[in-house]
Amino acid sequence: MSEKERFAAMAEIVKEYESLEAQMADPSIHSDQGKARALGKRYAQLGPVIAGYRKFQKCNDDLKAAAELAEVDSEFAAELPALQKALDESSAELEELLLPRDPNDDRDVILEIKAGAGGEESALFAGDLLRMYLRYAEKQGWKTEIIDATESDLGGYKDVSVAVKSRGAPQPGRAPFAKLKFEGGVHRVQRVPETEAQGRIHTSAAGVLVLPEAEEIDVQINMNDLRIDVYRSSGPGGQSVNTTDSAVRITHVPTGIVVACQNEKSQLQNKESALRILRARLLAAAQEAADAEAAATRKSQVRTVDRSERIRTYNFPENRISDHRVNFKANNLDAVLNGELDDVIGSLLDADKAEKLAAAEA
Repeated sequence: MSEKERFAAMAEIVKEYESLEAQMADPSIHSDQGKARALGKRYAQLGPVIAGYRKFQKCNDDLKAAAELAEVDSEFAAELPALQKALDESSAELEELLLPRDPNDDRDVILEIKAGAGGEESALFAGDLLRMYLRYAEKQGWKTEIIDATESDLGGYKDVSVAVKSRGAPQPGRAPFAKLKFEGGVHRVQRVPETEAQGRIHTSAAGVLVLPEAEEIDVQINMNDLRIDVYRSSGPGGQSVNTTDSAVRITHVPTGIVVACQNEKSQLQNKESALRILRARLLAAAQEAADAEAAATRKSQVRTVDRSERIRTYNFPENRISDHRVNFKANNLDAVLNGELDDVIGSLLDADKAEKLAAAEA
């Protein structure tokens, strides 16, 4: 395939980019903040592609010019290998920039972590995963917010929902969903539990679900489609922590999706948190139905926490982390649990990129 054929899409992309520039230069666009944000977001998405294309064009022009000069002056021939290498590298970079992107890659996320098989040990491990993601988010410069949580008797989490948000407009591939989208699935732990008196190694698991956070403009919820129940929230061991009906359970009748929140003292705050999670789940459900590729990705995020359906194993005795999807292994589990996730996440993103490149060349 010639370079012209490989980058045929660039003509339309350049045209769209120039149109966006013209629209954003019009002062009247700022009277519609929603439209202005949408234009700005698309402009930011296309910026790196345009920069990559201009770099490719310059490398191509430099090589052609040097080749012509080499015909009349042999000294220029010595520059050709370096110029060809620069062109090949810029071509590969542009090809990568043009790969199909997940439409949610620029979004923030809601992470849901649920304890599974293993009782209290599983709940403690869910807490370890929560701290791991909170520390990773801190290293990325993201903001985090615990939306809802149910603690266990020993200080772990039966389930917890946390919002992860970028600060400002993130660079392509740097937003929370772009980085965390492959974290969904069953995470297995092997270690000696705090509750184990004989020193035996136990295996338990916790499930992680990664949802792109939906904005109100993305998902319109008809309040008539909701059944809202209120009840008294409870703490570890079922002890009452509230004397009013502040906990909220929302059922979206058309889809059967149920969300419950009891973390806040106010019924209104719990209702807002539940609606926020419901929007994210409805967005994910709608995209599953509309996009087969996105559906395949989300179906890989196991909803039931079964120890046999694991994506990753955290082996404490050997200080080893293993991701079974890409055969990634590293003996730095202590660092990973402290938020050093770049290597394991990078291996998953590299595998995804390689798969897309292979599909593009097929």
